[in-house]
Amino acid sequence: MAAQKGKDLLLKVDSDGLGSFVTVAGLRTRSLVFNAETVDVTHQESAGHWRELLAGAGVKSARLTGAGIFKDEASDETVRAYFFNGSIRSWQVVIPDLGTMTGLFQITSFEFNGRHDGEVNFELSLESAGEIDFAAA
Repeated sequence: MAAQKGKDLLLKVDSDGLGSFVTVAGLRTRSLVFNAETVDVTHQESAGHWRELLAGAGVKSARLTGAGIFKDEASDETVRAYFFNGSIRSWQVVIPDLGTMTGLFQITSFEFNGRHDGEVNFELSLESAGEIDFAAA
C-alpha cells in the first residue's frame, strides 16, 4: 500500500440514528487503535513453564481519538450532547485504500483548549461498545 494522506482518514457519526453518517467537525488529527485482551491458561504442566494463551477468547476493543476544531454550531452541539448524555452512537472511520470500520462507540473523553492568540480546539476519545464491522474499499 502506498503512502496515504492523513486528511483522508475520516471520522463520521450517525447523526440521526438512521444511518446518515456525517464527518465530525474539522478534525486535524485522528487515530484508530484495536486492542485484544489475552486469556492466560498456563498451568503446572505447561511446556517449560511458558505462558499459554487461549486463542480467540479475549475481549476485543477499539479506541478512536481525534483533535481539531468545530466547523459549525451544529457539529459542536452534536458532539457535546452525545458526551453529556452518555450516548452510544454508530461511528465510522474511513481509511483510504483500506476500507471503512463501523461500530457503536461512546465518547469517554472530551476536552477544550486554546491559546490566547489562536482558535479554540477540542480533543475527544471514543471507546467501542459493540462489534466493529469492516467493509473493504
